[in-house]
Amino acid sequence: MYTIRSETPEDWWEVEALYDLCFAPGREALSSYRLRDGVDRVVGLSMLARDSGGILAGAIRYWPVRVGGAPTLLLGPVAVHPTRQGEGIGGGLIAESLGKAREFGWSRVMLVGDAPYYARFGFTRLNGVEMPPPTNPDRVLGMELEDGAWRGVTGEVTRAL
Repeated sequence: MYTIRSETPEDWWEVEALYDLCFAPGREALSSYRLRDGVDRVVGLSMLARDSGGILAGAIRYWPVRVGGAPTLLLGPVAVHPTRQGEGIGGGLIAESLGKAREFGWSRVMLVGDAPYYARFGFTRLNGVEMPPPTNPDRVLGMELEDGAWRGVTGEVTRAL
């Protein structure tokens, strides 16, 4: 049994430790982190899952970006503690947070990730959306939270300030 709730400022260090555990050293050197520099996470969408004992099992964060000037959500990172992988925690965090994103009025979301994993949530490859290098274009995925939200939206992904 897991409880999913919004991340609070008090959770920050614990979530960062989970990301350090789950991702390779130098994770903050990735181009997606340049889009996050100096920009606050999206309140209410950055969430975490805790087990019945209060232990952090997984976390997901979202950041505002612009694609060709259009406001867009950037999903990531999402991580599940290695001892809890395969229990559906990551999928639960993604589904819950995407539902909240719709409620909050966001129309589109993107990420850099593995297409086979994210396809089950409705993500597909984004053509014409340019992440800062070095990013493999095949890993730039998007999903419409509102019908037609990606129609005509192309160009560089930039920080939302």
